[in-house]
Amino acid sequence: MTDNPNRMSFATRIRNNFLTGLIICAPLAITIWLTWTFVHWADSWVRPYIPARYNPEQYLNFAIPGFGLLIAVVFITLVGFLGKNLIGQSIVRFGESIVHRMPLVRTIYKSLKQIFESVLKEQSNSFKKVGLIEYPSAGLWSLVFISTDAKGEVASKFNAMGKEMVTVFLPPTPVPTAGFLIFVPRDKIVMLDMTPEDAAKLLISGGLVVPDHKEKIIRKTLVGSNVD
Repeated sequence: MTDNPNRMSFATRIRNNFLTGLIICAPLAITIWLTWTFVHWADSWVRPYIPARYNPEQYLNFAIPGFGLLIAVVFITLVGFLGKNLIGQSIVRFGESIVHRMPLVRTIYKSLKQIFESVLKEQSNSFKKVGLIEYPSAGLWSLVFISTDAKGEVASKFNAMGKEMVTVFLPPTPVPTAGFLIFVPRDKIVMLDMTPEDAAKLLISGGLVVPDHKEKIIRKTLVGSNVD
């Protein structure tokens, strides 16, 4: 008995339509789920600290998703505003002086503050450029995010050897949140034109989502300019 070509064609169309629908629906559903989960997580942390008389849910008798998150955003923005004036800075310095007297707490606080200042600094170019390095061995290339020039003792040690080092972050696939901190000679990095967002898509998809690249006259230099 021979296969019916029309039946095969119909089955193929059904499969293709399903896959097309999956491509459309899955990212949308996952995005909505992640957003909804984050909103509820923020609400669960903030809502217990809102006085009942200021909580509209007490009068409306139903939950307002995102109200706690909105309060948190307003509060953090207000703290940032107050922290820029003289009185606010005095309060911050007083609070930090208390924290710095606590042996374990001061270590955690200093580390976290330094991380946030480095990542959120307005003029910082960290992780805004993407490159390739030969890793884990010669001839094998890995995608990395450019952090900054090597600094401190690491920089001084390599400068004494005549090497200019760059700090890069090597993320794994498909979860790029963990990874390796690597110091690489500047001339061993191949810089890419893609954005960090495109690089993250490439990593998370395991190489399936490749960013568009318009052919143009490209100078194939390794790293001729400062990465900062």
